[in-house]
Amino acid sequence: MVIIGIALLVLGAALMVAEAHLPTYGVLGLAGAIGMVGGAALAVDASGGGTALVVAVALVVAAVAATLLVLALRATLSVTGRRARTGVEALIGHVGVVRSAPAPLGQVLVDGALWQARPCMGDELHAGDHVVVERVSGLTLSVRRAEEWELEP
Repeated sequence: MVIIGIALLVLGAALMVAEAHLPTYGVLGLAGAIGMVGGAALAVDASGGGTALVVAVALVVAAVAATLLVLALRATLSVTGRRARTGVEALIGHVGVVRSAPAPLGQVLVDGALWQARPCMGDELHAGDHVVVERVSGLTLSVRRAEEWELEP
């Protein structure tokens, strides 16, 4: 029985490590915590520990596992809510400058790169106008004229 308890401890620890690396939102971590608590209690009980010792060890292991699970969940949830920081999806909301007026496609300089763009709201855009990227379709941006408050640094 001691070997089964140690095996459950190792399996629970492996599930906790997997939770830290996979976005399972606590499923593997909870299973790992339960496995660690059960394995610790089984190993202590099988090695001749009294009931008080089994309960104490199970509570300590549960507290440590719960703390690790909360830390892993906090890190996972903070990452999932973020906007894209790279690629064309990250361009949405950025301010650029019209280089050539769209007729029907023009060129816009956004973040140091020149993109094809079309007005998305029927705006009359001219060279030098500040615009905001609304959508990205392939390599063409849909832009609208920037508001005053969007131009402030």
